[in-house]
Amino acid sequence: MDSMQPYDAIVFPADDRPPHLVALMTSALAAPVNNAAHPFRANRMPHPEMYMDYIAEGLGHRAWHFHVVAALDQMNQGLPTPFIIFYPIVSRDGMPFPVNKCIREIQGSRYNEARAWRGNIVIAKYRDPEFSTMMDTSMADFPIVKNYLSTHPAP
Repeated sequence: MDSMQPYDAIVFPADDRPPHLVALMTSALAAPVNNAAHPFRANRMPHPEMYMDYIAEGLGHRAWHFHVVAALDQMNQGLPTPFIIFYPIVSRDGMPFPVNKCIREIQGSRYNEARAWRGNIVIAKYRDPEFSTMMDTSMADFPIVKNYLSTHPAP
């Protein structure tokens, strides 16, 4: 097994750039983790910090959090291929991350400054609801992700 394995993910930059695909690198965990949190169930460590501007360096996964998107509002069943949203929490200089302009625009009148998505947001996808393996995200997933972000503030 390769030590680094990429999966396509969507990045929502905080600045004026449009969302785009990037290669989200993952590395093998040194040892399997029992009862692991969602991003680690596939026995791989994702590295979304590579695409997060101003994030604290050297903290690895402690500099970001994640939020699972397993269903959309009004759905009777969960998504067969759930998403995971990675967002930065520790900046280099201790200052808050900038409000994500793209997501702010998507939210329109539902935008709430106090619960705004901040910094560059990285969104990846899993092959199944058990989060056993990541898979490539494509821009065809953009409408689902946009739908979710339009109605959900940051955690």
